Order: sequence, then structure tokens, then C-alpha cells
Amino acid sequence: MTKTITIAIAGKGGTGKTTVAALLISLLSQKGLVLAVDADPSTNLNQALGLPLDENRTVGRIREKMTEDVSKGRLSPTIPKQEYLFGKIVESLAESKGFDLLAMGRPEGPGCYCASNEFLRASLDKLVKDYKYDYVVMDCEAGMEHISRQTTRDVDVLLIMSDPTMKGVTTAARMKELIGELRTKVGEVGLIINRVKGELSPEIKKAIDESGLQVIALIPEDPNMAGLEMKGKPVTELPQESPLRSKVKEIVESLRL
Repeated sequence: MTKTITIAIAGKGGTGKTTVAALLISLLSQKGLVLAVDADPSTNLNQALGLPLDENRTVGRIREKMTEDVSKGRLSPTIPKQEYLFGKIVESLAESKGFDLLAMGRPEGPGCYCASNEFLRASLDKLVKDYKYDYVVMDCEAGMEHISRQTTRDVDVLLIMSDPTMKGVTTAARMKELIGELRTKVGEVGLIINRVKGELSPEIKKAIDESGLQVIALIPEDPNMAGLEMKGKPVTELPQESPLRSKVKEIVESLRL
């Protein structure tokens, strides 16, 4: 693979975007090397993937410490700040078979100076280039403006998650409208409706049509999920024939990833 494919998954909380992101990462890691980016401050992607995470090694904590060190003169002027940040980001990677996980953690606070954000964007892009990742999969927070703050990379595929409710579809439609305001270029956009029971209501079908969003998958309620969640097991332990895993496989095939 010559070009790194960047996939972002967005949606309001509770729609299952982290679950779908984890399954995508698991499947794509069988095809190439994946950089998994947990861009949601709640940092749940590692649990879905079955990886431990040191909260003190998120990118947010690294950036906060660098900002503090710079303001208090603790960072030697002989150390290039970009080089320092990149080294710390590499150290923070949680490695697994076929993929590395980078947890963004908390977004920048009011005291965070702009240069550190520029360093962060450059560091992420350098990471992808140096490590020659085939895929970047970003599990995003509810809003999408942070995509431009965290990377200068174009997004090849944006998957917007919704549940089968009017509120979910309305939120998804609003996200689609916000794409034009991003500094990031976005290629293909698709809507995934999760936890579908039976047919979608006529009202929801109409709302989807009016939004202009293309539905790429209707994922049925998966009875296997409740058992995994009760036991605290990662979603990657879903049976191969489970409805959820099967649908995510179909998404990978339909998007030719």
C-alpha cells in the first residue's frame, strides 16, 4: 500500500462508535499496519481493544507538561520543542499486533499556547510518515472541529454513527453540515445506523433522505455485546459470526479498504 488511508469515526455519545472503531482496527490490522487514534477525551478505545493505558502518557498530559516546562523555563533551549514532543509521543504509543494506539486525552486548556498545537499536528503527521502506517483510524469525540486541531492530514473516509432515533439522525446531519467548516479535507462520507431493531421508521427514513447522507450500513442489535460488557471483555472478543463483526467486515469490503 503506497498511500496511508485515514478513517475518522464520529457520532454522538452512546452510538457505538468506539465499538465499531475497535472492530475496524482489528480487521484492518490483518491487512496492514494501523495507527489507532483515540481522539475522545473519555479514552475508552483501549478498553474496547483490550489494551492497558497509562493515563499519564496521553498526548494531552504530554502537551500540558511541555507547556508547563516551557513557561517555567525547565525545558532546555538547546532541545528543539518539536523533537521533544515527538519523542514523548513515540514513547506513549501502546503497541499491539498489527496496530499502535495513541490516546489523545484531554484537549488543550485555556493556558495551552498555540505553538504546542502546531507541534502536535506536525508530530502526528511525522509519526504516520516515519512508521509507514497503512491506515489511521480515529475514534473522534462528539464534535468534529478537533480533527483540524490534531492533524493536518486529509480524512479519506468519514463514518458518522447514529442510533435509530430522530435525535441521532439529526445530530449526524448536523455533523455533515460542519464538514465544510473544517480545515481538513474530507473524502467519502457515510452514515452507519447502529442497534437497529426491525425496520427504520418512515420519519427516520425521511430525515436521512433530507440529510443527504448515504447509509452504508444498518447494524442490528448484537446479543453478544451485553455479555462482553458485563464481563469487562474487549469488543475484539466478539465471535467471528456475530452480527456486529459481520457488518463491520461488510463495511470494510464495501469501502474497499
